[in-house]
Amino acid sequence: MAKKIITGIFLLIGGSVGASFLPMVWEIFHISNQLFNNSFVNILIGAIIFLLLSIPSEKYIEQGIKKLELLLSQQSVTYLLFGSLGTIIGMVLAWLGSLFLIGLSLPVISNVFPIIVMVVFAYLGFRIGTTRREEWRKLFQSKAKKNTEDDSQVLERRADETFRKYKILDTSVIIDGRIYDIAKTGFLEGVILIPNFVLQELQYIADSSDSLKRVRGRRGLDILNALQKENDMEVEMYDGDFEDITEVDSKLIKLAKLLDGVVVTNDYNLNKVSEFQNVPVLNINALANAVKPVVIPGENMTVLVVKVGTERNQGVAYLDDGTMIVVEDGQYFMNKTIEVVVTSALQTAAGRMIFAKPVHSQKGIKEKE
Repeated sequence: MAKKIITGIFLLIGGSVGASFLPMVWEIFHISNQLFNNSFVNILIGAIIFLLLSIPSEKYIEQGIKKLELLLSQQSVTYLLFGSLGTIIGMVLAWLGSLFLIGLSLPVISNVFPIIVMVVFAYLGFRIGTTRREEWRKLFQSKAKKNTEDDSQVLERRADETFRKYKILDTSVIIDGRIYDIAKTGFLEGVILIPNFVLQELQYIADSSDSLKRVRGRRGLDILNALQKENDMEVEMYDGDFEDITEVDSKLIKLAKLLDGVVVTNDYNLNKVSEFQNVPVLNINALANAVKPVVIPGENMTVLVVKVGTERNQGVAYLDDGTMIVVEDGQYFMNKTIEVVVTSALQTAAGRMIFAKPVHSQKGIKEKE
C-alpha cells in the first residue's frame, strides 16, 4: 500500500513538473510541433520520467517514512501539537510574504523563491514551537485559568513546578501488587502509564516454563486489569518503543526523560541508576519502610518466636509486615507466643530490626500461650 501511495505521489509531481517546465524546454529547442508541445503530452512525459525515478527511490523513501513514524511515536503529545502549530503559522507567514515575489512574474524569483521561503519559515515555526513548548503551554494554561476564574468563583488546585503528570510503572512493581492499593487510596497523583515494552516483558514472564515465574507474571496482568477497571484511576498505555535500546530498565529511564515523568519501582538497582541520571523515582519499598509502625524502647508487644537467632540463646520473631524482632533468651520459648519489652530498634538499608527481651525474668514461666 505504501509503495502505491509513493508511486502515485511521484506521478502527480511528475505531471505537474511536466506541465510547468516542458513548454520552456520545447521553446529552448525551438520545437513548436503541436504533437509534442501540448498539455497532455507534457503531463504524460513528466509522469513517465518521475515514475522511472520512483522505482529505485521507493525502498529508501519507505525506510525514511518508517523512521519518521518511529520518531513521531516517541515524541510527546505537546511536542507534536506545538510543532504542528508552529509549522502552520510559519507557512502562513511565508505565503503572505511570498505574494509580492509571485506578483513580480519573474521566472526564478516568482517560482523558486516562494518555495524556499515556505520551507525556511516552516522549519523556523517548527523549531520555535517545539523548543519553547513549555512557555507556550504555560501561556495557554494561564489564559485558560484566567478565563475560568472570571466565569466561576470555584477555587482551583494549582500544581507546582515539581509536579509530574506521568507515573511510569516498571515490571517489578506491577508484579509486587501493592501499587494497586496505593493508587486506590489516592496517594499516587497524575496518570499511571504502562509502557508497551513493560507489558511485553510481563507477558513473556506469564508464558514462562517456570511455574513460579508464570504465577508472578499472571499476577502482574491481573493487577493491570484491576487498575484499568478502577474509575478513579487514570491509566494509559504508551505504544512507543526504543528499538536501539535492548534493556527494559534503560527504556524506562529514556521514557521518563522524554515525558518528564516519574519511574515507580521497587527494584533497588533501577532506583539507583535513575537517581544517578536525575530521573525522579518512587520506590514502593521505601514507602513501606516509611509507614512501618514506630516502636519505642520500653514498649510491650506480643510475638511468636519462630526460630533460633545467630547469637547464643537468642530467638527470632517477626511482625506482620516482616520486621525482624531479636528476642534475648528467646531460644527457651521456641514456637510460643510471649510478651516482650522493646530494648532498642535499629534502622538498616534492608529494613528495621527490633531488639527485645521477655517481660518475665524467669524462663518458661507465665509465658502467654
